[in-house]
Amino acid sequence: MKHALGTVFTLAVIAAGAWLFWQWGVCRFYVPPGHMAVIVTKTGRDLPPGKILAGPGEKGIQEEVLGEGRYFLNPLTHERRIMPIIEIPAGRIGVVTSKVGENLPPGEFLAEPGQKGIWRRVLGPGKYRMNPFGYEIEVVDAISIPIGYVGVVTSLAGRQSDEAGFADIGEKGVREDILQPGLYYINPRQYKIDVLEIGLNQVSLLGREGGEVVTKNIPTPQGQAIDNLQRNVLMEQAARRASYLADSRGQQEAQESKTWPSRTTHGAPVAQRPAKPDPTARPQPGRPAPDALSTFTLNQYVEFPSRDGFEISLDMTVEFELLPSRIAGIFRSYGDLPAVVEKIIMPQILSISRLKGSAYRAVEFIMGDGRERFQVDLTDTLSRVLGERNLVIHNALIRHVNVPQQILDPIRQASIAGEQNLTNRVKQETARKLADLNRELSLIAQAGEQVAQETEKLRAEIKADQEKQVAQIAAETSRRVAEIARETAEIKAETQLIAGQAEARVVQMVEGEKAQGYRMKIQAFGDPAAYALHAFAQGLSPDLRVVILHAGVGTLWTDLEKAGFSDLGGARILQKP
Repeated sequence: MKHALGTVFTLAVIAAGAWLFWQWGVCRFYVPPGHMAVIVTKTGRDLPPGKILAGPGEKGIQEEVLGEGRYFLNPLTHERRIMPIIEIPAGRIGVVTSKVGENLPPGEFLAEPGQKGIWRRVLGPGKYRMNPFGYEIEVVDAISIPIGYVGVVTSLAGRQSDEAGFADIGEKGVREDILQPGLYYINPRQYKIDVLEIGLNQVSLLGREGGEVVTKNIPTPQGQAIDNLQRNVLMEQAARRASYLADSRGQQEAQESKTWPSRTTHGAPVAQRPAKPDPTARPQPGRPAPDALSTFTLNQYVEFPSRDGFEISLDMTVEFELLPSRIAGIFRSYGDLPAVVEKIIMPQILSISRLKGSAYRAVEFIMGDGRERFQVDLTDTLSRVLGERNLVIHNALIRHVNVPQQILDPIRQASIAGEQNLTNRVKQETARKLADLNRELSLIAQAGEQVAQETEKLRAEIKADQEKQVAQIAAETSRRVAEIARETAEIKAETQLIAGQAEARVVQMVEGEKAQGYRMKIQAFGDPAAYALHAFAQGLSPDLRVVILHAGVGTLWTDLEKAGFSDLGGARILQKP
């Protein structure tokens, strides 16, 4: 019995050890941080036709992936593949193309989770564990709109909107609402964003040399990541504009425009026309963005015959503004800024310039106020006409007027002669004015002397008058002092008199009362002698002794000496009976 129990225990220990070895030595595996495990099940039900990812109990690539951690799977029934997780950095998004799920309804090409196709929802920055066999993720830049620009949204999905209006939610077409400067995570398969300048822009025409459109400069970088995103957006918009300009000018001009001359207001060197950028490519740090979005050239110029038959060409600059509230309608009607310039602004500039300029003679563009009147008339007409098309025109400045040389030389010579004549007249007038000035200066000096003498006279008179007034004031002061002293003496005398009278009356009253008191005391004693004795007794010292001595043989002094009263310097009184 004991042997059987020992055998069973030994087998149990061996089985436990084999199970631990199998689980921890063979089945155990780890998924490190930043990775995921794709599991392939070798057993189970076969997948239905068209399904590529398996669910629980089905054979094949499992749809659910395993995250970081420790797992135990039988290698005989499961196969594992450790793969990096999908990581989308800041400023980028992930466009998901699902290979699993239900088929899309007819006419739809954007899917929701659970459907096959490109997801409408995009993945923002973060880490995602999505099965790469079922989901393809394309990482692209988010839309970063710089300050000074807005984004016009064109919906690519939904039912077709009315051509006369903006697209509503769920419709294809240009949306009325625009994107303000900022960062947006927008699906590029669902919406196309065109970055357009707002504010002031310029169309500069340089005679027969053509012209250029100068818009905003590349915005100041706000940080490396945001700067790269904004540059990518501007480069993509520049590529669209380049493609439009190439198509509008024909294949020949498109071939010649591989090197695109671009003037700037500061005379910068020629810049190369940018090629269409790769949307997945990352810009190199520190590499400047092209200026194709801020400046593009024109092959049109303003030329018209004057009223007297001469050909006139103008160098002008037209300043126009694109308002954010109107830019969506402008884009829907005409397109991007090059199309706006080519389809609206340039035709009106050319037409109105020819119409208005043909009413002036050639000389009026050089002399007089004809050029200014033409500029004001041109500005007002452009503002009215283009204002009806939602464009705000601020100025149409005529910088230079090119006139034929055969009329320019005589006009120039006549103008120089006229200016010389005017200069001589001005010199004569200046000399006359100088003489008048010298005469006036002499008069001013003479008047100054007179004023100085009058001033000295007035100063002496004022001084004498002041001294007189001071003397009068001093005399009046002395008189008033004497009067006050006299009045003071009189007041003192009267005061002393009153005080003496008061003292005398006081003495009289006091002494009278004392006398009245003595009189009443005498009356009380009935006899003046009695009162005198009383007063005498009152005045005696309390230490007084009365000694009675009987006179015998001898003298008074000898008796006093014997009695002990030889000291007569004390206050002793002897009374003899």
